[in-house]
Amino acid sequence: MTAYIPVLILMGLGAAVAAIVLLLTHLIGPKAPNKIKMGVYECGVPPIGDARRRFSVKFYLVAILFLLFDVETVFFFPWAVVYKKFLSVNAFILAEMLVFLAILLVGYVYIYRKGALEWD
Repeated sequence: MTAYIPVLILMGLGAAVAAIVLLLTHLIGPKAPNKIKMGVYECGVPPIGDARRRFSVKFYLVAILFLLFDVETVFFFPWAVVYKKFLSVNAFILAEMLVFLAILLVGYVYIYRKGALEWD
């Protein structure tokens, strides 16, 4: 159990620094609330219209496709590390990554032909 003491100390220090910074910004920071500052905004743009309006399905489709391809590209970094580390099996590792890229390319061509990346 004594091996966890440094980790607990570090977590406590991190929490203490965060609390101190929040307290200091609350105490020292300027306080000049007005109607514009207290208004609701999304990404710096004032909201226009009803929040319950319907979105096009294409929006969700593009978002899911982005996540799909973005998450799959996360596999490139470990592959590069392993590829450089194991020189004896480089051909196999390269072949596996080429198969992976081929599958990604087939998926990309499929969604491109279906028109999922085109906005009307």
